[in-house]
Amino acid sequence: MSLLGAAPAGTPAPQPRLRLRLSPAAETAVRRGHPWVYAERLRERNREGLSGELAVVYDRNDRFLALGLYDPDSPIRLRVLHAGKPVTVDDAWWRARLAAAIARRTGVHDARTNGLRWVNGESDGWPALVVDQYNGTLVLKLYSAVWLPRIADLVRWLGEALQPERIVLRLSRNAAPTFEQAGFRDGQNLLGDASDASVVFLEDGLRFWSDVVKGQKTGFFLDQRENRRRVGTSARGLDVLNAFSFSGGFSLHAARGGARSVTDLDISPHALEAARRNFALNAADPGVGVAQHDSVQADAFEWLERSGDRFDVVICDPPSLAKREAERAGAIEAYHRLAMHSIARVRPGGLLLAASCSAHVTPEEFYAAVTEAAHRSGRSFGEPVYTGHAPDHPATFDEARYLKAAFLRFEPPA
Repeated sequence: MSLLGAAPAGTPAPQPRLRLRLSPAAETAVRRGHPWVYAERLRERNREGLSGELAVVYDRNDRFLALGLYDPDSPIRLRVLHAGKPVTVDDAWWRARLAAAIARRTGVHDARTNGLRWVNGESDGWPALVVDQYNGTLVLKLYSAVWLPRIADLVRWLGEALQPERIVLRLSRNAAPTFEQAGFRDGQNLLGDASDASVVFLEDGLRFWSDVVKGQKTGFFLDQRENRRRVGTSARGLDVLNAFSFSGGFSLHAARGGARSVTDLDISPHALEAARRNFALNAADPGVGVAQHDSVQADAFEWLERSGDRFDVVICDPPSLAKREAERAGAIEAYHRLAMHSIARVRPGGLLLAASCSAHVTPEEFYAAVTEAAHRSGRSFGEPVYTGHAPDHPATFDEARYLKAAFLRFEPPA
């Protein structure tokens, strides 16, 4: 069995391959495809491991089980790359794995859409790593220091496979200190000379600004593309409220779809300004040019509760309300409350889109909170339509399934 992998700088030579054994429960989880091994699930190792080192896992019968990237400083001690039969991890293996991720996006990227996700972390076999494209710019977002030894390889693989004009490095809060000690910084160019923070890209022919250097996530919320499309096809002649509007993605799709008016509601003046800038970018579009575009700067929770205004379409897409398991119960209650207040803003015959990006709240819990609020409103509504992850944001294990949305159509009085 050959298990080749780039070793981190400073690795003593020669060193025996890092070998791990797991608890029975962890063995079972890895066999079933779970990509994480927590520190408390490690039973033994043959030596201390270095960050980013390729480690081999053997089962209780001393048979090959998996291999992954070792992270001695994280509760997730091993990020699994492969499980099953032994493989040779060399340059060709990494290239093939990237090519497979790209192939899964066939049909997403076209002349009208050049904003998409090429690699979605563990669900594409690249743990703690995301690659988003905005026009000619790739954003490489890293969530773990295990990739530090492979930065040059990542740039080379991405450059050869996708031919970007520019690659921007973004770092999670947890990973940033280690990368900074090695001379990297959040927002720096790894490839290309462009220094602009903002990039204009296309989504279904609409133009959007993305702040790839300092913006949230990688600069835009690409994961809601399909839900934005659905809103765009449902908005003709209607008044639309976009609560937690951020940079106005839902609003622009609604306006292009023929909405009479769109109202952006957000507590952030910067978000509302970004939405106005996106509307200006698309002013030549017939629908966008004629739709009335209003902005309300307010706490969306309070405004939805206190306002007496009503709309034909209400979109409620808040930021994550449960960033850790301890916040899960409170988040479910908050989603229920938001749904109640959002429903009150929906006119008879109108549509509600309620969305969640909280991974600690399951789809079943979120859908139950929204539909219970709909029942408590006393209003009749049709069969809900539930949606999940977009094709370029696959989710292959429970912790990755963060995005969920519910569309409810409320019936007019008989």
